[in-house]
Amino acid sequence: MFTGIVEELGEVVELAWKGEGARLAIRGPVVTGDAAHGASIAVNGVCLTVVENLGDAFTTEVMKESFDRSSLATLKVGDRVNLERAVRATDRLGGHIVQGHVDGVAEVLNVEEDGFARRVQVAIPEELRRYVVDKGSITLSGVSLTVAELGGDWAEVSLIPETLERTNLGEIEPGGRLNVECDVVAKYVERLMAPFAGKEQA
Repeated sequence: MFTGIVEELGEVVELAWKGEGARLAIRGPVVTGDAAHGASIAVNGVCLTVVENLGDAFTTEVMKESFDRSSLATLKVGDRVNLERAVRATDRLGGHIVQGHVDGVAEVLNVEEDGFARRVQVAIPEELRRYVVDKGSITLSGVSLTVAELGGDWAEVSLIPETLERTNLGEIEPGGRLNVECDVVAKYVERLMAPFAGKEQA
């Protein structure tokens, strides 16, 4: 489990394709400081397993399913990625509950300055719109954010200077693709309430 609070900006230093999967090497001295074999690290919001700790970098293997459901397939050597280690039971939950299980990919529609902040509007895939609510939580490329404004098929978030500096969201432009993970609580509530949908209360 993660919190959506990015610990550092890493860099892709190797990308070796193996059929429909790939081996990634990512430089990130903070997250590799205590990363043992088998540890979980979120890379742009995707939970990946550490295969080898190289000191200031780690290797991981990405399967076809992860590529199909996220924007990881567009990565190339030199790209900067958001990194977060799995949360410990004693850590503060600074963001919200994030599983690292990406639900889909959102296209950036618009980016505009808003005082000292920056507002980013993204298109929400149709199958995910019911999980996104105004002032609710959403994870974009591994960053825990609050929905500032919500339209029929889009959501807008506001990025403060700290977020722009510490994550790769400061580099995004219209047309970019961001990994989306919706609030897991909404998905569980939907599943639990499904048997009662359409039934009147006694």
